[in-house]
Amino acid sequence: MSKTLRALFLSSAATMGMALPAQADDLSIICRCVVGGVNSETATWIRDSVIPGFTAAMAAEGREITVNLIEFGGQDEQMTQQLALDFSTGAGADVAAFDGFLIPSFVEGGLLRPLEEIAGSAVTDWEGWDNISEGSKALMSYNGVPYGIALGTDVRAIFARRDMLEAAGIDADNWQPTSWDELLDDARAVQAANPDSFPLQLNAGMNMGEATTMQGYFMALLGTGQSVVDDEGRYIVSSQGILDVLNLYRTIFVEEGLGDQRAQLLGDGRNQTFANFRDGRTAMLVEGDWFFNSVLNPGAEFGLDDRDDLVVWASMPAQEPGAGYRGQDFVTVSGGTGFVINPNTDMPDEAWALLAFMNSQEELTNFQTFREARRIRIDVDTPNNPYLQETQVSLLPLTTARPNDPDYNRVSAEIQRMTESVVSGEMTPEEAMAQFRTAVIGIVGEERTVTLD
Repeated sequence: MSKTLRALFLSSAATMGMALPAQADDLSIICRCVVGGVNSETATWIRDSVIPGFTAAMAAEGREITVNLIEFGGQDEQMTQQLALDFSTGAGADVAAFDGFLIPSFVEGGLLRPLEEIAGSAVTDWEGWDNISEGSKALMSYNGVPYGIALGTDVRAIFARRDMLEAAGIDADNWQPTSWDELLDDARAVQAANPDSFPLQLNAGMNMGEATTMQGYFMALLGTGQSVVDDEGRYIVSSQGILDVLNLYRTIFVEEGLGDQRAQLLGDGRNQTFANFRDGRTAMLVEGDWFFNSVLNPGAEFGLDDRDDLVVWASMPAQEPGAGYRGQDFVTVSGGTGFVINPNTDMPDEAWALLAFMNSQEELTNFQTFREARRIRIDVDTPNNPYLQETQVSLLPLTTARPNDPDYNRVSAEIQRMTESVVSGEMTPEEAMAQFRTAVIGIVGEERTVTLD
């Protein structure tokens, strides 16, 4: 890395509050993870397992390589901004944590290169591809070409506190709402038993970023039988389904106060919703695997020491039975985060070797001892996590994914803006949808949008 680029990196890193690699010539890896903080288990795994294991493996080949972990403690959107800056200026870590949905826009912007283009035949010949499904491989691909490797995939469900359900007279062991009406009735029952509670959390607003789109809007929209795009890949900008979702938000946050309206508008609102769940103010929260496996993990900032006994889960119901996406009774959506190689790395072969080592069966199995999750490789088990085992059967067959489209990220921001307009009380659902329609047409062009009756 040149002195000029090193200076740029130092400046941006200092601004974002990042730790820095000790030497410019060493390999470095960055993730949104901090030992003892956000995604602590990932940081600890990289520090205590991946790095020593990799350096020992390289030493056995007669190569001395030092790997430095850069711990980034900011929000997802700040991490995205940092990587865009780094990749566009030639700065940054050699290997970077990355959300798969961002790949199309980064590729179209010239900020990522295919793995094979960076590291050659070593990528093609990697043994791991034989143990990764095509669907999982696609999580970090664009137009069928891999730009990274996902650590795993996930599904989304409703997580609930057993104590709050039971206090409302709800059978927690058999809890499974079969429609939006049933879900709302359960929330009303919880609030009647605990008037100070915000029983239901469905993410909304700009400050929650992609968590609004993925965990909130998408999960509700699928329940109407729609996705964000139609079968031809056109963005749906006006429909009864969108109106129904926005009216659901209005019911929860504006009309009945079943959700914490203020938290949707705060800069740290997502953390506030986690605190509400931890502290017994929220009974039901729609989230992904990460919430159960990491956020609620005993010892974490928002963890629950009795998580496995206290927390139950249910599938997200369609608006009505059979009305969901593909005619389903229940819906979910999957994403994938993993790691990419900085296109400007001075050590492409070593960066690939590190990425491949991280995703070996042995290392991903080691990762399960830090935080058990739905890993990318089919030869890595989840032996001790009933949630993962059960949802692998109940939800994974029902899942779908976000559009693999370079414009998705900007459309997603308009989805977040639309939900915020409603939950803040600033606009009616009809007004917010009209604003959304105009904005998306401006982004993708009218020919790539559709209005449904």
